[in-house]
Amino acid sequence: MRYLQSASCISLKQGQSAARRKAVADGVYTALRETFNVPEEDRFITIGEHDEDGFLFSRTYMNIERNDDLVILQITVSNTRNVEQKKALFARIAELLSQNPGLRREDVFINLVEVVKENWSFGNGIAQYAD
Repeated sequence: MRYLQSASCISLKQGQSAARRKAVADGVYTALRETFNVPEEDRFITIGEHDEDGFLFSRTYMNIERNDDLVILQITVSNTRNVEQKKALFARIAELLSQNPGLRREDVFINLVEVVKENWSFGNGIAQYAD
């Protein structure tokens, strides 16, 4: 059995259209399927919109110019991927989101949180992948 799960939290500035939110979610899911081999239907995504006071970020950290279109992605995954797969995921997300909904690559911030396989419960109060 392979442990390929993911869950994504997407944070955006308040006022985004439903189409834009869906495009971001679809892009993240597609990139996960392509680079992390996430199974079909393993789609668990939350989207939060934040007002000006609740969406704080550096516009220049690491010499990257960001604007109000910034999208912050926190993706929780099983700790089964290597560095090359992670690099491929980051690049593919940035590429897909630049195509649709037209984000600048500079405005795609990604953070991976890795967990061991027994830290997942997909329902029924059961740790489905615990040995």
